[in-house]
Amino acid sequence: MPTDRKVVALTFDAGASNDGVASILATLADKGVPATFFLTGDFVDAFPGSARAMAKYPIGNHTYNHPDLTTVSDTRVRTEINSAESRIKAVTGQDPRPYFRFPFGAVTGHTISVVNSECYVPFRWTVDTLGWKGTSGGQSVGSVVDRVLDAAVPGEIVLMHVGAHPEDGSTLDADALPRLIDALRARGYGFVTLQAVLGSAP
Repeated sequence: MPTDRKVVALTFDAGASNDGVASILATLADKGVPATFFLTGDFVDAFPGSARAMAKYPIGNHTYNHPDLTTVSDTRVRTEINSAESRIKAVTGQDPRPYFRFPFGAVTGHTISVVNSECYVPFRWTVDTLGWKGTSGGQSVGSVVDRVLDAAVPGEIVLMHVGAHPEDGSTLDADALPRLIDALRARGYGFVTLQAVLGSAP
């Protein structure tokens, strides 16, 4: 996000398991740091309690079933968005608009226009921690922290995930979060939600 301020937006995608949610929320509360969460409809159905707990922070729409939206019809794109929105509202009481994140980060100019027509603003990221690859994918708490610090610039948007790796069970993003926050603060960074981006938009 374009800014000269030393701020970072922590964002979490929630589409698989909820194994890291309690730890992530406890860390954010303990350190007084905000974040933005992107939920799929599937996640909300499977873990309504976690969805409600995350809704104390801004939450966004991550589609219902997490398909690659560049490979489906406009009708399916709208169905994915609207179905997820309905479930998120019903379970959390919070409207996910205008925050949207494309599954897999797969996007075209056309799919952006469809998302915009549903009153959403898509948000990408400036760094992916790769924590989702798990220990079996060669990642570690240290690698997660290092990736974020190596990419740290004013306006950094960090992509993390709330779930565990499906095979090895690791929750590297959740485990790295305390160290990550402390390390960024040591470099003079503060934390904002994605509302800060919208606030600067014309």
